[in-house]
Amino acid sequence: MTSVAPNRTSLCVLLPLFLLLCLGAVSRAAESPPPSVEARLAQLEAKTPAAPAINSGDNAWLLTSTALVLMMTAPGLVLFYGGLVRRKNVLGTMMHSLVLMGLVSVLWVLFGYSMAFGEGNAYCGNPLNHFLLRGVGLAPNADYAGTVPEQSFMLFQLMFAIITPALISGAVAERMKFSAYLLFMTLWVTLVYFPLAHMVWGKGGLFNWTSSGCRVPVLDFAGGTVVHISSGVSALVCALVLGKRLGYPREPMPPHNVVLSITGAGLLWVGWFGFNAGSALNAGSLATSAFAATHFSASAAALSWALCEWMQKGRPSVLGAASGMVAGLATITPASGFVSIPSALLIGLAAGAVCYTGVTRLKTRFGYDDSLDVFGVHGLGSTLGMLMLGMLASSHINDAIASTCKIDGQVIPLAGGGAQFLNQLKGVLFTIAFAATATFVILKAVNAMTPLRLTEEQETLGLDLSQHGESAYND
Repeated sequence: MTSVAPNRTSLCVLLPLFLLLCLGAVSRAAESPPPSVEARLAQLEAKTPAAPAINSGDNAWLLTSTALVLMMTAPGLVLFYGGLVRRKNVLGTMMHSLVLMGLVSVLWVLFGYSMAFGEGNAYCGNPLNHFLLRGVGLAPNADYAGTVPEQSFMLFQLMFAIITPALISGAVAERMKFSAYLLFMTLWVTLVYFPLAHMVWGKGGLFNWTSSGCRVPVLDFAGGTVVHISSGVSALVCALVLGKRLGYPREPMPPHNVVLSITGAGLLWVGWFGFNAGSALNAGSLATSAFAATHFSASAAALSWALCEWMQKGRPSVLGAASGMVAGLATITPASGFVSIPSALLIGLAAGAVCYTGVTRLKTRFGYDDSLDVFGVHGLGSTLGMLMLGMLASSHINDAIASTCKIDGQVIPLAGGGAQFLNQLKGVLFTIAFAATATFVILKAVNAMTPLRLTEEQETLGLDLSQHGESAYND
């Protein structure tokens, strides 16, 4: 009995203490109720990194650039090409650019944007990834443009997809059947443009110098390979497969309205600032540098072309100066965000001379009928620009090329030199081979379904009446 008494005494002491502790805990719980669902969500959000903020200045510049690039197609290219053909084909030629504004936009929504900028492999994005633009909203996509809504980036890139096939139409002007044209362009943008855009600009693309792994780091700021070489080479293949216009080169086929073409060329020059400077994807100093390079290259090329024409023919033509300007713009496009103003002047001077030679001597030597000189201006011009960029790229203009590309953890600088020239050459050769082969196959497939070319009677009558039942001039 004496051994139990101490235990009872201990229990008598400990039990009140335990009850006091419990009452204290209950009291504190009553004073501090459990956090609500909203409070818990707020705590989670505080621990989650904030989404990138949208910069209104960057977004305003990108939307402005989007409108400028669309203006390059209509009215820029519409007027430029429309004035260069004979009067019986002016509406049909204008329609070639106009219809692509609708056709390519619909394809872009369905699967084009997804193939170009969706997740995929090194060659193409998954066409179902952003089907009907699923997941492309108002939040930024840090993989492409971290300070603007992804929809703004999507719209800007759409304008490139529109004008690229429109450039090809200049090589098939005055002789391609409209139904065949629509089918060809649908297949071409799907099988050539969208995959090539992914390879050069898309996340994980084969030639994307900013992607992890940096497989073949090719510098292409605004579309030397994707836009101009692909369209120029494809235009040449189209011209060869379709054959020459009736009467070419025996009969003279002068432009029916040079005033329209000069007006269109001026609009192209203005719109090109959105094309190149907009490709900075922000309103910072890189946009300024690309803007300046674009202007001075076009200026130098216009003078260079005019001088070559003056020396060869005894006088410079207005249309020649305008053609030189377009050549300078096409040539500086891939280099605009990587080179200094003196380098841009050098590129422009070379562009005018090289493209003039291509349009006059090369075309005459081989006898192909590239109606509006798409290959001579865009294909040759951007090939020259891509290769000169390989020697002239400067990390002082775009410091990202000094540190972004990493292979096996080692930084690979991409400034001008022999190594980068070789990278550029690989990108150019691949684009030429890919675009030429795919275009030839597509043309043959389309021709198996519907004739590519107008009948002799339709071609004599002209595109306007035979394909659209309209006439541009009714006086």
